[in-house]
Amino acid sequence: MKLSIGIWQFVGFAVTSLGGTLLHFLYKWLGEAVWIAPFSGVNESTWEHMKLLFWPTFIFAVIQSFFFKERGDFWCVKLRGILLGLALIPIIFYTYNGVIGSSPDWINIAIFFVSAAVLYIYETRLFNGSTVVCKRPWLAIFVMCIIAILFAVFTFATPEIDIFKNPLTGKYGI
Repeated sequence: MKLSIGIWQFVGFAVTSLGGTLLHFLYKWLGEAVWIAPFSGVNESTWEHMKLLFWPTFIFAVIQSFFFKERGDFWCVKLRGILLGLALIPIIFYTYNGVIGSSPDWINIAIFFVSAAVLYIYETRLFNGSTVVCKRPWLAIFVMCIIAILFAVFTFATPEIDIFKNPLTGKYGI
């Protein structure tokens, strides 16, 4: 029996939510192992929280792609969803903090889950609407691979700009 797009997307949201939550703690749980750092949150910066959304979503998309081979728009829809989710985390976080001045942990956690939910709702609408024309799916995959590389590189060679700054320590990266 073939699963509906809605069920696939709900499973994707669950995988992203659970995976992102686990990745938030995995670096510390594994004794700050360097090999997990590119995939796990290494500090409390906004960038690291974006990483927590990206990896489970990307890995789920790779698995999902085997079941969506007939969809020529699959990778373009996924890229749009991932970019939206990644953009929402800093947009919501910095807007909220700019207005209120600070945010409690529960708001930061909610931002992650809201971003993941919006990502999958948006993708579902694109899949169901069949409005995305994807002439070069390889380009969407290439862009996602570049994003993955940037998450890995910036874990170790962290630019000293605010999105990478750990608000608890004032340090950047590991």
